[in-house]
Amino acid sequence: MTAIHRPFTWLENAGAKAPAGWQPLSDRDYWEANHRAPHRQPLLAPAPVWADDLHRIGRAVFAADKHARRDATFDRWTRRMRLCVPVGAYERWRAARPLLITLLRTLTGDHWEVGFRASQIPTYVPFTFDSRAAEVALFSGGLDSLSWAAQRASIRTSEELLLITFGEQNFGHLQESAYDSIYRRRARPIRRITLSQTIRSQDEERGDLERSTRSRGFLYATTVVRAAAAEDAPVAHIPENGQLAINPPLSPGRAAACSTRSVHPWTLHLLNQLIAAVADGPVVQVQNPLAHLTKRQVCSSARDAGLNPSDLAATLSCGTPPQHRPHGANLANCGLCYPCLVRRSGLLGMDDTQYESDPWDPHLSWDKAEHWRALTNWLDAPYSLRDLIADTPLPPDADPHATLTVITKGRKELSELQEVEVRA
Repeated sequence: MTAIHRPFTWLENAGAKAPAGWQPLSDRDYWEANHRAPHRQPLLAPAPVWADDLHRIGRAVFAADKHARRDATFDRWTRRMRLCVPVGAYERWRAARPLLITLLRTLTGDHWEVGFRASQIPTYVPFTFDSRAAEVALFSGGLDSLSWAAQRASIRTSEELLLITFGEQNFGHLQESAYDSIYRRRARPIRRITLSQTIRSQDEERGDLERSTRSRGFLYATTVVRAAAAEDAPVAHIPENGQLAINPPLSPGRAAACSTRSVHPWTLHLLNQLIAAVADGPVVQVQNPLAHLTKRQVCSSARDAGLNPSDLAATLSCGTPPQHRPHGANLANCGLCYPCLVRRSGLLGMDDTQYESDPWDPHLSWDKAEHWRALTNWLDAPYSLRDLIADTPLPPDADPHATLTVITKGRKELSELQEVEVRA
C-alpha cells in the first residue's frame, strides 16, 4: 500500500506558520529573483481571483511534487499526496475539486488529496503596460515554441504578442538565443515574462529533490492562463508537436503518467473544464496550436517563418541534458532520449545540432541505447486506433482518426531516421 507523504500546506504570508505535522510551502520555495515574483509580472491588469488561485495551485502542486521523493514508495513511483492551498474563490474551488484531482492524477500518476481554505489574499497591482497582448503563449526556447513564436511574430500587426518563459538552469543562454532569433525578425510588438521553475531543497540532511517533473506542465499552463486572463486574451497557447503531445508509450513500462502527458489532448480537456468551473467571468481557453503537426512539419514552419538551421540548432529538446560539457562546447541535447530522437527526425537533412552521442554508435552502452532499442521495437510493431486510445483517453470532441494520422506520419519520419543507422 502506498504510504501517505507528509501533508503540504501553502502559506500565503511570509510570517505565517504551518499547522503541526504539515510541511510548509510558499513562494520562498522557488529560486526566484524578486523582480520575477508572481506579483511583479508586467501585465496589463491584475489577474482575476480565479486565475490567481489557479496559478497559486500550480506553484503549490509543483513544489509539493519536487519535495516528495518517489523512491520512498513501495513501487518507487506512486505516491499519496496531500495538499492544502488558500484560495479566494473558495466555494467554486471546493465544487471543482474532483476535476482538479483527476487532472493531477492524469499528469503525475499519484493519488492526490487537495483541500482549500478560504483566504482574503491581497490583489497585487502589476507593473502595468499601456498595450494589451492579443496573444499569449508559452515560450520554452525549444523547437516547437520557437517555431510557433516565429510564425506569430512575423505577422504585421500592432497587436502585442506576450511570451511566457521558465528559465532552464544551465541553459538560459539557449533560451535567450532563441528569443533573440525571433525578436530581431519581429513584425509586431513582443513582450516576454521570465519566471523560475527551480525549487529549493528543504531537507538539510539529504539536500536532494524528486527528479521527475510530471507536474511541471501544470505549472507552465497555470502561469500562461493567469497571464492571458490578466491581458483579457481569450486563448492561452501551449505549442507542442502532435507526436510528443500524444507521446505514445514505446513500451508497456512507459504507459500513462510514466511518460509526460502535459499537453495531451485529454490533459488540456480537463484543464479547460476546470477553468470553466472556477471562472466567474471571461474564460481562457487553453489550446495546442501544433497538435495537428509532426516534428518535421513544425521545423518546416519555422523555416518558412524566416529561421535558419543555426537558429533551430540553438534550442533545447532534451529530456536528460548532458551533465558534463567540455569547455566551450554547446552541448544541450544528449541525442539519445526519445525527445532527442523525435528532434533528429524532424530536423533530418537540416540538423546543425551538436549532440552528445549518436544512437546508432556501436560503442554505446546498453543503458544509453535503451531509447533507440525501444523506438526500434515500437516502429517494428503495428500502431492502430486501439493503441492510441488505450493509453490515455481522447476528449469527446476529438477526431481520433486525425490524431492517428499525425502519429502515423511521425512514425514515418522516425523510420527515416533509422535509415541513417544503416548508412552510418
